Amino acid sequence: MPHSKLPHIEHEVTVMFYDTDCAAVVHNLAYLRFIEEARTLMASAMGMQLRNMVETGLYPVVLRTEIDYRAPGRVGDRLLVRGGVTEVGRVRFGVSFEIIRLEDSILLATCHQSLALIRMPGEKAERLPAEWFQPKG
Repeated sequence: MPHSKLPHIEHEVTVMFYDTDCAAVVHNLAYLRFIEEARTLMASAMGMQLRNMVETGLYPVVLRTEIDYRAPGRVGDRLLVRGGVTEVGRVRFGVSFEIIRLEDSILLATCHQSLALIRMPGEKAERLPAEWFQPKG
């Protein structure tokens, strides 16, 4: 899980009907959407607001995702998506997340992603701003 001094987030979601498949369990892609939402909120807290990305042309781009599905979530479950930055390089950084069902504390999924800051257009990797990874407050 994230290093205690690096940015992290805890975000609750409720499983909706559209998050499930024909067996009434959370669809594998929904877990990635839950992680994307938490990662985007964390990025905003780090200084990477969505509008600024569009204005500056700098975007954190997912390079790799590894996810392990450990137990099924179901419609109506309240989930905690917890994670954060685990590693920082010059142009790449890593994040890890876990998704836990709040009702019984069962771990449903774990995920690790590698990202890079890319300037568009041109798809040029940029050096990561140091202030993004400094502890806040």
